[in-house]
Amino acid sequence: MLGRMVGLLYHTEHGVTTDHYTNTIKLVLGSVLGAIAALFQAAGLFTGIGYLFSMLATGPIVLATILSIRIGFITYLLTTLLLVIIQPTEVVVFLFTTGLLGVGLGVGFKLLKRRLLVAITGAVSLALGMMILLYLLDFPVLGPSVTGEPSISIMLGIFSFCLIYSWIWMHVTLFFIGKIDRNYRIRRCGAWRL
Repeated sequence: MLGRMVGLLYHTEHGVTTDHYTNTIKLVLGSVLGAIAALFQAAGLFTGIGYLFSMLATGPIVLATILSIRIGFITYLLTTLLLVIIQPTEVVVFLFTTGLLGVGLGVGFKLLKRRLLVAITGAVSLALGMMILLYLLDFPVLGPSVTGEPSISIMLGIFSFCLIYSWIWMHVTLFFIGKIDRNYRIRRCGAWRL
């Protein structure tokens, strides 16, 4: 039973393609998605609901990277530069957590065809970013109590969290890609009018 469930998880393809977009459309969409990601990340300044909007900055980066890996990296850099202007305190958090997860998931969607591998790619990128913040830059991303010497239990906890978080973002992305793709196909065939 467990082997069959693992087989189903591993062998399920996500089916995300972006071949129908021209390079110009990809560039424009990447720019717009970068601006949206910067606004979401800058909302972290406001406590409470602002943190929820800050987490949403991953979505536009994932979508831009799915369009094209090059466009994804350009969007990641554009968002970083916009954050330097709009909200400089959020730049480090975006570079090593929210944005890095978006790029990791997008690269996973673009290069890998299995959902499990996509989630692992996102989790590894997020975990590496968090560990760089914690142990190399001494930035208390998990609060003041989790700093100092690297611990195996803390690293396993970080990776476990990152895997679950990446898995959730992968499913959210698949849901929105399905909605976008459905609307795009309906518009192209002329069945949907404004």
